[in-house]
Amino acid sequence: MKLLVPVKRVVDYNVKVRVKSDGTGVETANVKMSMNPFDEIAVEEAVRLKEKGIASEIVAVSIGVAAAAEQIRTALAMGADRGILVEHDGALEPLAVAKILKAVVAKEQPQLVILGKQAIDDDMNATGQMLAALLGWPQGTFASRLEIADGKATVTREVDGGLETVELRLPAIVTTDLRLNEPRYASLPNIMKARKKPIETLKPADLGVDPAPRLTVLKVEEPPKRQAGKKVASVQELVDKLRNEAKVI
Repeated sequence: MKLLVPVKRVVDYNVKVRVKSDGTGVETANVKMSMNPFDEIAVEEAVRLKEKGIASEIVAVSIGVAAAAEQIRTALAMGADRGILVEHDGALEPLAVAKILKAVVAKEQPQLVILGKQAIDDDMNATGQMLAALLGWPQGTFASRLEIADGKATVTREVDGGLETVELRLPAIVTTDLRLNEPRYASLPNIMKARKKPIETLKPADLGVDPAPRLTVLKVEEPPKRQAGKKVASVQELVDKLRNEAKVI
């Protein structure tokens, strides 16, 4: 069984995000970048499936700037077999990413696509669902447990009321939640081996996809600094401040 694992290049979660001085976006120059943590979980789950003998090949795919090859190399060092980089320098929205992934799926014919439920840069939480809709495949989102057997995927997913278990007929889409597993650290020997694993480079046009954004960013601003709390002498004063200062009632 072939697995496809999309991985995204994002600002490292330990880095304090700064807005560009002109307000056009987030500063990424000279900033540490890494693989999206939810995608790391997806790669780990794919590698575990291969270790169990369920998966035969893992293909890591990333869409973005040329430097995103670093994140593919990380996935290869964790245990993926080969990579695909769809190179694009402009902005990418979830629908464009889903269309590109649909074309990659048509090219690679995987039986399961595992990806993070969301990216920590935009928190869109939409690509997996859009890809499932475009392919017409069943989907199991926010997976905290995944089992594959008899041509089916059993996904335990986290919902507001607790846990829900769904059974999907393969091929299918699964998006990973934090509690699915704990990603491994790539060992030095595996990092060295990853350098020899192949990465195919494509352009969106090669896949017949136009990734032009449909949304326009007007301005990016940092959230206002949180003000210090205030003590009030009575309930009436509290209600007055909530009504006239905070304007929440």
